[in-house]
Amino acid sequence: MVALIWLVVGILVLFSIGYLGYSRYLASFVGLDEDNETPAHKYEDGQEYVPAKKPVLLGHHYSSIAGGAPIVGPITAGLLWGWLPAVLWIAIGNPLMGAVHDFVSLSGSLRHEGRSIGSIIGEYIGDEGKNLLLWFAFLTIILVVAVFAFVVGLVFQEFPSAATASLLYIALALVFGVYLYQLDLPFIPGTVVFVTLVFASVFVGIEYPIQLSQGQWIPIVLVYAFIASVLPVWTLLQPRDYLSSFLLYAGVGGALIAIIVGTVLGSADQALVTNIPAFTSFGGNSALGAASPLFPMLFVTIACGTISGFHSLVSSGTTSKQLNKETDARLIGYGGMLGEGLLAIVALSAVAVVGVTAGDATGGVGLALPKFATGGGIFLSSLGIPTSFGAPFMALVMVSFLLTSTDTALRLGRYLFEEIVGTPDNTAEEVASNRYANSLFQCIVAYVLIASGTWTPLWQLFGSANQLLAALALLTATVWLANWDESKQLISTGVPMALMSVITVCALVYLEYYQNLYQGLILGNAETAAWSLVLQILIGTVLIVLALALLRRGIGNIRSIRGGTPTATDGGTDE
Repeated sequence: MVALIWLVVGILVLFSIGYLGYSRYLASFVGLDEDNETPAHKYEDGQEYVPAKKPVLLGHHYSSIAGGAPIVGPITAGLLWGWLPAVLWIAIGNPLMGAVHDFVSLSGSLRHEGRSIGSIIGEYIGDEGKNLLLWFAFLTIILVVAVFAFVVGLVFQEFPSAATASLLYIALALVFGVYLYQLDLPFIPGTVVFVTLVFASVFVGIEYPIQLSQGQWIPIVLVYAFIASVLPVWTLLQPRDYLSSFLLYAGVGGALIAIIVGTVLGSADQALVTNIPAFTSFGGNSALGAASPLFPMLFVTIACGTISGFHSLVSSGTTSKQLNKETDARLIGYGGMLGEGLLAIVALSAVAVVGVTAGDATGGVGLALPKFATGGGIFLSSLGIPTSFGAPFMALVMVSFLLTSTDTALRLGRYLFEEIVGTPDNTAEEVASNRYANSLFQCIVAYVLIASGTWTPLWQLFGSANQLLAALALLTATVWLANWDESKQLISTGVPMALMSVITVCALVYLEYYQNLYQGLILGNAETAAWSLVLQILIGTVLIVLALALLRRGIGNIRSIRGGTPTATDGGTDE
């Protein structure tokens, strides 16, 4: 057994070095300048382009990117292969790959008028490449909405007090939006009052829990996401994410502090040490009812805690349209991803301190959620907070991540589809580009995916698409840098792109052709229905072909630029 404090301190040291050193270099590398006019000011419209104060936007961005995946992934990986491989992937991959991915996605969007990564890559490799990436991202968004709505419904079912508290803080956010943007009242006093009320909602939730089943909660969550996605960002998105960020900071920061305090003072209800193995085996912990090779599956299982393609959509979709100053991108882009890495470590520590029982590794999301809340409650007990309050509070922290990611994803899906349609030429395109019809369509498709009852294929497809999107976002950044300035080094983005491309394609080949085709269909060893396996294989094949095609086009563009071959572009948009 190893004291959790060493995991926490080690991560904090490495992340601090990354932020103080590497992020500063990257900010200079892309030429961030606080005097440059950002898209939020240049195109301010009160709807999508709305300049936000740095702490407000950090709260929105962090809440949006930190969903359920950095909780489920590290816990599942820790059970399968042990805590050591999981910690190493998070500690090394996050500051060198994930945070770089988020930062360059945000910076690239700033340099291209707040446009999405699909639009950016289209400028350099043509409309066909743009549309392929936009469709890829749009389909990924629908999977994100489905996965997170499923998980929110499960959290509300298991922790009804979190449901009540969540509804209360959404109502408070609506009022805070009016207070801040319509009445133009003082920011700091308002923050103190409304944040206090948000924390008070936890007590109200414990006293008056709303008890509904997961099946009842899912359509409610989708209706909420629909409404939130079509409202102006100042109405709910900005104030809600800002207020909920204090819950998130308190939950993640409080857990990290509690681990240190509990270890130093020995005041925890339970010894804060790892109660799972450091390493099981390369093939996974088959004793727990599951087996999977460490390479490449570890790197796909822990997606969002280390690197996530969804973040590129947030960075280039909503965040770049609200950035007040270019220099804010360093804290929000690079620092926000480090914050998600801390959430991943908290989740891994939670399952490590609680321990495992037979069959836990196959529990997936159903296992991860209660263990995160239970372990978090144990951590907070080190600070004198009773577990009867700590566990529901950590459940609320978790659902705060999930809700913000769900409605932000829906809004991003709307942006992407509007880009795909472009200027409507007929009635059908006008309907498709309408924000109400667009968001409603996404909700319906997401609900159908959830109602199919095939959670495992949905989760695997989400993880694969998400990681492929990360590789393509890094490709976009590399292409942009190559076209912008031929003297720019491409190692910072090119190496992570190459690694993620290889890892993801290998993972898809293993999942779809060995596990699903050979083990599932040919040998008949899978519990999943045959039609579901066939669907996974088809979609996986499409993802591989699409990714390879885009990589080929992008790398061809880079070679032509660096090789001196004339291109149709003018070399970038930086001014």
